[in-house]
Amino acid sequence: MKQLLVVFTGGTIGSKKQGNGIDVNDAGSYSLIDDYINSAEQRDDVRLDAIQPLNLLSENMTTEDWIALAEAVHGIDTDSYAGIVITHGSDTLAYSAAMIGYLFADTKIPIVLTASNYPVADERSNGRRNFANAIDFVVDAQLPGVFVVYEDDKGDALVYLATRVTQAMSFTDQFGSPYGVPYGKMADRMFNWLEHDRNPRPEALSTKPKASFAWEPDTLKLDSSIVYIRPYPGLNYSLYDFTTIRPKAILHDLHHSGTASAIEAGPYSLPAFIANCKKLGIDVYICPIRDRSAALYSSSLRLIEAGAIVIEKLSVEAAITKLMLAYGLYDDKAQAKAFVTESVLYHEHNEV
Repeated sequence: MKQLLVVFTGGTIGSKKQGNGIDVNDAGSYSLIDDYINSAEQRDDVRLDAIQPLNLLSENMTTEDWIALAEAVHGIDTDSYAGIVITHGSDTLAYSAAMIGYLFADTKIPIVLTASNYPVADERSNGRRNFANAIDFVVDAQLPGVFVVYEDDKGDALVYLATRVTQAMSFTDQFGSPYGVPYGKMADRMFNWLEHDRNPRPEALSTKPKASFAWEPDTLKLDSSIVYIRPYPGLNYSLYDFTTIRPKAILHDLHHSGTASAIEAGPYSLPAFIANCKKLGIDVYICPIRDRSAALYSSSLRLIEAGAIVIEKLSVEAAITKLMLAYGLYDDKAQAKAFVTESVLYHEHNEV
């Protein structure tokens, strides 16, 4: 008999329809266990304990909530459990997964995040199946690490490494991954690793040393003074006025080819914006770039020449959360930059 701990945080998987809307409900989370026990997916070789450190819709998640969640997971006696399943809202699951992946990269047991597209009582919901597949993954794979399990629109229960899952898309509610490569999938209650040159082999998760860092719940700081900017035609940088309140860093997204507006001057010039931020002491990072050593467009090179700091091989979700962690850990900008661009915490670089 395997003992698992379920960590409820709210989200749609812990919600119920209330009037014309959907909201978290005190009983919604724990009813998921009852629903699972009374379903065909229930396992006779598993016992479930549960805690609920948070109860919110995930779009309302803050860095303080992440710290509360981290404190709860940190306090778990992992010798008593074969694995941990964290139920979470789908809206910000990719960000939370990356953060938990960084913080618990050295976990000795599997930690699996999962979610639901509709409240579990809705017949369209994949929540119970996702929950069951997360439990099956823990029992069958027995892999140390942090993962996400979520069913796609084809009915496949995909498994992602926590720092390699990207936000669910509008209209389809489907999660993604860099290069479109999940870590594997569940079928007939068994984990099937996707053999790919970008995926570490399952045995490597147990044997390959993981870079880590020291933290304690009472000293953990996650810095929310990071601004994220996404490029689009006509983006007017003069609208960003940081003379009164200044972020510590900016993460500027790029188009798929690793580019953004590189005109020389004026309100639509990203190089001019980068130069102005440097004068104000604000670090500007650009991401995603697949490989800095590969041939880049001249516009990409102009951004780097202007002072942009390149984050390569990371998804935007993994980059934002790593920046929040880095600037919370270090007051020294050089240390924060090195942490973000040089360290590998939990498979966030999309390569083996």
